Amino acid sequence: MPLKHSFPPIASPDARVLVLGSLPGDRSLAAGRYYAHPQNQFWRLMSPVVGRDLMPLAYDDRLAALRASGIALWDVIGSARRAGSTDAAIVDIEGNDLLSLIATLPGLRAIAFNGGTALKQGLKLLGRDFSGPDIIALPSSSPLHTVGLAAKQPAWNQLTTILSSRLDARNPGPK
Repeated sequence: MPLKHSFPPIASPDARVLVLGSLPGDRSLAAGRYYAHPQNQFWRLMSPVVGRDLMPLAYDDRLAALRASGIALWDVIGSARRAGSTDAAIVDIEGNDLLSLIATLPGLRAIAFNGGTALKQGLKLLGRDFSGPDIIALPSSSPLHTVGLAAKQPAWNQLTTILSSRLDARNPGPK
C-alpha cells in the first residue's frame, strides 16, 4: 500500500475554528487541494458557515474565504498507508503535530473534526489531559458518508455561532 501524506495547514493566527479532516483522499492528493473530490460536501457545508457560496470560487479564493472568516484547515493524520480513499483502509498512522499548530492560534475557540476517523485520531493526538478549545464532532463531508447534505448542515452550522462571537482583535480574551 502506498504511503500518503497530508497537506500543510491552512491557518492564520486569528483563526477561531480549526477544522480537521482525517487524510486527503486520492482525488485531493492528485489535485494537491483539500476536498477536491467533486462529490465531497465540504465546500457546500462550509458555504452557509462563512456566509458565501464557495462552490463557484477558485480553490485559492475558497481558502482565502475560510481564512477571512476565521477558519483554519488541516488533517489529523500526517502520513499513513491506505489503498484507495476510505478511512477504514488507513493503517500505519503518523499523526500531525496538532498541539504545535494550536499553540500558534491564540484566538482559537473550537476544534471541529470532520468525521469519526478524524475525531478518534485527533483525540488520541490531543491527549487525555487536553484542556484547550471546545471539541466539535461533525458528520463527515465525504461522499462515502451517505447521509444527505440537509441532515449534515445543522451540525456544521454550529461553527457559525463560534465565528459570529468574534472578540476584539486587541483583546482576544482567554485562550
